[in-house]
Amino acid sequence: MNQPRLATKNDMPRVLELIKELAVFEKEPDAVEVTVSDLQNDGFGDKPKFTCFVLEIDGVVEGIALVYSRYSTWKGEAIHLEDLIVSHKHRGKGLGSLLLDEVVKYAYQKKVRRVCWEVLDWNTSAIDFYESKGANVMRDWDVVQLDEKGINNYVKNITS
Repeated sequence: MNQPRLATKNDMPRVLELIKELAVFEKEPDAVEVTVSDLQNDGFGDKPKFTCFVLEIDGVVEGIALVYSRYSTWKGEAIHLEDLIVSHKHRGKGLGSLLLDEVVKYAYQKKVRRVCWEVLDWNTSAIDFYESKGANVMRDWDVVQLDEKGINNYVKNITS
């Protein structure tokens, strides 16, 4: 099996396909708004907003891990794993482990103090996988978000 590598701009159409596959799996099939152009511009410009690792099988990207830097007031610089995705047909073959290994090696090389990510509470296979790797799944924390509509409404309410 191939080892993960850094993604290129040319990988972004397939990366978006995998993102959409994940959205369907997570029961949010219409939630993906990002485009190939967004991924190419945001990941490969003068100031890349993310780093993406891909893993190919027979020349086709079948897994990705997309990360970006963030800052923890408790720990300092951290890496956020936005998504670790393996195509449905290739799950259970070790691709997820190889991609997570690559993310952790990347974090180690950057000398960050934390790698963090979210997992849906009903995705027990992912939870079991992460725990088997030594990750602490913090079940007493809730994810909080404002989507674009929420941001617009918030600003409207504080400026009126």
